[in-house]
Amino acid sequence: MRFLTEKIGKLNIGWNERALGEADFYKVCRRFKVKVTEMPLSVGGVYYRVAGRDFIAVNSRIAGTEKLAVLFHELGHFLFHAPDSGATANFHRVGRRTRKEREADVFALCALIPRSDIETRATEDLIDDGFSRETIAVRRAVHERHGL
Repeated sequence: MRFLTEKIGKLNIGWNERALGEADFYKVCRRFKVKVTEMPLSVGGVYYRVAGRDFIAVNSRIAGTEKLAVLFHELGHFLFHAPDSGATANFHRVGRRTRKEREADVFALCALIPRSDIETRATEDLIDDGFSRETIAVRRAVHERHGL
């Protein structure tokens, strides 16, 4: 986890320091030339690489904090799991809970609920911001286990 946090720190986007939003997501995508599309999907989102180009597709039927979570999850795959060459695809919430999926989840959770919020805000306040009780519990567990 330490390697990942060092890599994220070099992005200088305020990750885990403040709640990141859609504008932050698109700014990083522009910087790295990741093309983002919204379309009806049977999954929340997918990151894929074809012919050396990176893409994120998000389900156009989701919105709010759910959409943000998917966007940052898929961005996590791009940042940490993109191959140097060849094609790849990572689907949000499809298949086994691998190390790569957990890393993308942690990236997204810390992007949306920064450490200061998890340390100082009550669960009910975070629910009012649109997060589920389960999401908050997982975020608190990440904080306890990794100090993030």
